[in-house]
Amino acid sequence: MPTTGHAADQARPGTLADAAPTPPPPAQPAAGPEPPESPDGGAGTTTQPAAEPASDVPEPAPSGQGGTTRPDAAPQPGDPPKTAAASSGAPEEAASPPAAPGQRAPSADSADASASPAAAAESSGEPVPPEPASPTPADAAPTSPAPVAAAPAEAAPAAPTSGPPAGSASTAEAPDDTETSDPDTPATPTAVTPSSAPPAMTSATTPVSGPPLATSPPGSPVAAASPDTVLPAGPAAGAATALSAPTMLTPIVRSRAERKAEPEPEESTSDSTLPDPEQVLASYQWRFHHETLRELVEDPDELRAIRDRLTEKLESATDNASRARLLSLRAVVSRILGDLGKALADGRLALAHAEATGQLRRIAIAQARLAHVLQWRGDFAEADRLFAEANSPELPDRLRATMHEHAGRSCYDQGRYIEACNHFEKALELRKVEDPDLIARTELALDAVFNKVAKNGWGPYPRDRDEILQLHKPPVPTFSEKVQRWGYAKPDGELAIAPSYADVQPFRDGAAWVRRPETPTWELIDESGELLIDASAGYVAVSSFSDGLAWVSRDGTGGWIAIDKTNKVVIPTGFEDVRPFRRGVAAVRRGGWGAVDRTGKIFLPTRYTGFATALTDGRYVDGFTDEGLAIVDAGGRKGVVDKSGKVIVPPAHPAMVIHPVAFLIGDGAGRWGALDRRGEPLIDVVHPSRTDVIEEIDRLLADTQPVL
Repeated sequence: MPTTGHAADQARPGTLADAAPTPPPPAQPAAGPEPPESPDGGAGTTTQPAAEPASDVPEPAPSGQGGTTRPDAAPQPGDPPKTAAASSGAPEEAASPPAAPGQRAPSADSADASASPAAAAESSGEPVPPEPASPTPADAAPTSPAPVAAAPAEAAPAAPTSGPPAGSASTAEAPDDTETSDPDTPATPTAVTPSSAPPAMTSATTPVSGPPLATSPPGSPVAAASPDTVLPAGPAAGAATALSAPTMLTPIVRSRAERKAEPEPEESTSDSTLPDPEQVLASYQWRFHHETLRELVEDPDELRAIRDRLTEKLESATDNASRARLLSLRAVVSRILGDLGKALADGRLALAHAEATGQLRRIAIAQARLAHVLQWRGDFAEADRLFAEANSPELPDRLRATMHEHAGRSCYDQGRYIEACNHFEKALELRKVEDPDLIARTELALDAVFNKVAKNGWGPYPRDRDEILQLHKPPVPTFSEKVQRWGYAKPDGELAIAPSYADVQPFRDGAAWVRRPETPTWELIDESGELLIDASAGYVAVSSFSDGLAWVSRDGTGGWIAIDKTNKVVIPTGFEDVRPFRRGVAAVRRGGWGAVDRTGKIFLPTRYTGFATALTDGRYVDGFTDEGLAIVDAGGRKGVVDKSGKVIVPPAHPAMVIHPVAFLIGDGAGRWGALDRRGEPLIDVVHPSRTDVIEEIDRLLADTQPVL
């Protein structure tokens, strides 16, 4: 039951996804397979499964594809250098190593036959142990795990060039944020990284040995500024002197022999032979400028062609999920091309569509991509705020690590070098497992930071999260010893509302409940002390406002109803006990526990013993998480439901905890295992602790990398 006193009202804890198997690469890179039916929901559109920003889980390795490279995947002597298709983001998650003993691969069947596995990735998100790899041909040479295959440039002999041939639509997973309009559609997850992130290894193009990241070292040829070269302007040209160098075009220098060896590209005007633009973006291997830390692109015209094909797909997309994905991808391409006005318009519209879906990961990815555009425009305050809002603790660690990388680059652009280093360090902490790509990118970034520090110093002191989020700080309760009454003071200590109340609650949503000494009922005031609801309303028990609604009771023992700040009754049905609204839903009790939406509709029947929503980061949520999940208790057995009322895991487990990509389950005897996000077995219940299971999931995801 909601508490009514000052100390009783505590702040609530604050706040993409199944990976799809990557098809094996064709024997001839120039001729990709026919793309499958579009997962985007667009009528008449066909495409390879697009990579989803919501992905966080390892994909099963396709049959015949193990830890070694297929013969047709590894470059052979005499092969021409590969030219990368430009992209807005690095490739999606790669296939993970074979599952360890005690792990089972969940069913790959999808609840929605019209949605591809990658399309469902952003909305569900669970790790899927890979299938055992079948033996590779004897002549296939083993390769090292370095995630890029490349043609060396003279300026950096060991640095790979970008990506696979543009004509190969199946060489990588779909781009970072393939989505589906049905968030409940089970599928294997794919991860997503921000557009400026470097590439992750894909299962279809197993990389040959080589360095994990190509950068442009000092002394490399640098193109003069052109319409396609993004140079700093306005605020961006201030503290961040690193932005004085061209940030997109750095020509790749090849030897004369290499240029002669390149065959003339075969011209083809058939749309059926063109690779899907999302597949091309997913497979792109990014290079970064050593000073600006921004993407370098060989062929802007190729990016423009990809943007045009994204526009064609967008014309047939009608659902919010597909439009959010395609618009945000087009924003990424426009950003890298320097069309920041177009990128900003697409990014804002993509975020609006993402918010309409109500899916946490989809919204977070759209926020991160828009933040990247704002960063390049020099709108750092809004960019940093969006990066911070997007980085929810309920997201997978790999995705959060990538967001910290990009937030660090935004701080670097501003000359906030201590804060930038903090973000880079946090990214390494969150990744947990060894990640050569991340280490290489971090080393590149730290080298750039230390070069700037040597010239300009460390810059401003780091900001805290509240300052970055630009949160309004309301008056806080304060007690006057002199008059023995409660009032409110501003954060700086100055008195805001005179002490005249016997009891008060903190401000929430711009309003606070207060009680005068002469009456047992509560009244509502705003931050200036203005009365909104007087004591004559007769509420003897109240809860703080959340999502614009508050639960109140006239008898204090039950009969809880929901009102707005004008005292309009929104939910007249009386409940025995209630919990605050959280993202539009609230837990309620009438006989048993269930849940209602903001209109009062009971979408989860009131038949459960209680809610026991525990998260792996140690938090407990009173009802539903920001992701829209809740653990319900039915007679001591735990299960999982979502905010549509769907039962994902029937109540059958003595113990359960929500992991960002799975559900941890315990047998009550100290042994733990895991289910995937569809409720299918993932890791057998044989491990002695939750920590062991979490580490096992991290090992399954070791070779995956999100793409934003």
